[in-house]
Amino acid sequence: MSDLHYLVRQPVKEVKNPPLLVLLHGYGSNEQDLFSFASELPDELLIISAQAPYSMGFGSYAWYAINFDEINGKFSDLEQAKESIDKIAVFIDEIKTKYNTNPEKTFLLGFSQGAILSYSLSFFYPNKVQNVIALSGYINSDLLPTSFSKEIKTDYYCSHGSVDQVLPVEWARNSKPFLDNLGLQNVYSEYPVGHGVAPQNFYSFKTWIEDRL
Repeated sequence: MSDLHYLVRQPVKEVKNPPLLVLLHGYGSNEQDLFSFASELPDELLIISAQAPYSMGFGSYAWYAINFDEINGKFSDLEQAKESIDKIAVFIDEIKTKYNTNPEKTFLLGFSQGAILSYSLSFFYPNKVQNVIALSGYINSDLLPTSFSKEIKTDYYCSHGSVDQVLPVEWARNSKPFLDNLGLQNVYSEYPVGHGVAPQNFYSFKTWIEDRL
């Protein structure tokens, strides 16, 4: 059992085996955050917004701790991150079974810390999701398997704010050459915003999702 708390938006139009979209929020946020735009997304989707397991108090949650000290500066708790990747993988399987979703149409959308884990999960659990939407995140080389499956068929939508003050855009720019090198389908775009999702960005990934339904 994954024991992750989550919100659900059932498909607006009845579908026997609905495509599944799982939302993973960023550090210090909660499951309400990305769920706010669920109503704007395609009617046939079953949309699940998961809450990260580590409480930071005052309605804030994290998928893994980010620590600060004078010697190491800012660093991530990689053990917690890997545990969360495994929890999310189990959670996706539970949701697929519970709601009888289309196993060939699973989308994983993450913002910031949620995007970092979305990338990682797609490599640790090949083809558990067919589509990754990574917003304002990057591929963390410390959260990758030692070897990559040649069977991965996942498509990637990657975007970042060009003036992001939280995660430098240079980190995100590495995603395209990395995915290209693995022969994986991907698109990368930037928007003139900070650490957030511009309206044009939203409509861009919405169209990307619609093209894959």
